[in-house]
Amino acid sequence: MNTAANTTRAPAAGRRARITAVTSGKGGVGKTFLSANLAAALARQGERVLVLDADLGLANLDVVLNLYPKITLHDVFTGKHSLPEAIVAAPGGFHVLLAGSGMIEYSRLTPEVREQLAHTIRELVPRFDRILLDTGAGISDVVLYTTSLADEVLVVATPEPTSLTDAYATIKVLATTQGRRDLRLIINQVTKSGEGRVIRGQLQQVVDRYVSPTLDVPVKLEFVGEIPADNAVRDAVRRRQLLLECLPGSTAAQAVIAAATRLNT
Repeated sequence: MNTAANTTRAPAAGRRARITAVTSGKGGVGKTFLSANLAAALARQGERVLVLDADLGLANLDVVLNLYPKITLHDVFTGKHSLPEAIVAAPGGFHVLLAGSGMIEYSRLTPEVREQLAHTIRELVPRFDRILLDTGAGISDVVLYTTSLADEVLVVATPEPTSLTDAYATIKVLATTQGRRDLRLIINQVTKSGEGRVIRGQLQQVVDRYVSPTLDVPVKLEFVGEIPADNAVRDAVRRRQLLLECLPGSTAAQAVIAAATRLNT
């Protein structure tokens, strides 16, 4: 697999990548799957896109994309390989920087991990138009620090009550500890059209009642889109392929494309 060293051109002079952290309060909501497919959709819109697997220690972006990396973020952090060597071209026309799985040393936010991650992102910013940080789930120190490095945060949730409860907790923490006042929201696995907007409205009401009154500026949840529960997603996951590559005409794939378009507004 070719690295990005010879395949990516730097953005125009004076431009820098827009950094979007894709996060969730709960695992299992399809965050990594959406990160990869959103990246493919953004690449189709002409952006130079990189997905950084920031779920340090529990990485699975390689599984979603059926990649077998020889060089990972761990190798960059330890100085075994350079950053350009670790940037891999992925299906869908974007690039990835994959993390090693099972690395217990990345379960805590040590000063070394903090500096290495920040340094890596600083090095990536001039190379791309968009960087998606596929974070871990929850509100651990590693996740919160990763989101703090982003220009914007996209919270992924499902209609499941536990997912919504954890999404609210994530929104509250981001608002109170990082000063986030504008957060973006995507609802995955909806069972009927319009359900995502209803859920966004319910979350906004709870935030308005319990979070915003304690802040200088109220928190706004921007609805990016809803992705329907679709057998095509299950098929793509089983094949370890991008939904936009193997079943581009599916309802879920079209919803991902629409969400990617809204991310650019």
